[in-house]
Amino acid sequence: MKIRQQEKDPQEKSGSLLKRGMKAYQGALEAVLSIPIGMALGYLADRQFGTGPVFLLLGLAAGFASFVIRISRLRVLVDDAPEDGSEPPSEQ
Repeated sequence: MKIRQQEKDPQEKSGSLLKRGMKAYQGALEAVLSIPIGMALGYLADRQFGTGPVFLLLGLAAGFASFVIRISRLRVLVDDAPEDGSEPPSEQ
């Protein structure tokens, strides 16, 4: 006995497209905010310990590394998205 695949109605397709767009927006926002958050934490550590811009630079480097990792994960999410509007693979 064969089970027919039912075609998704247009509202379901647009819903998955909306979910994908929301995930992409969330990922982009997280990526952009990672740099200033790293810098702010480094600045606060410098003020706490009375050091020069050592922790600020370390925070900048950590924020930039987080930015690059998040953008690469976001690229995988967008590149693996099927063209037919179905759900993309879940993000890890």
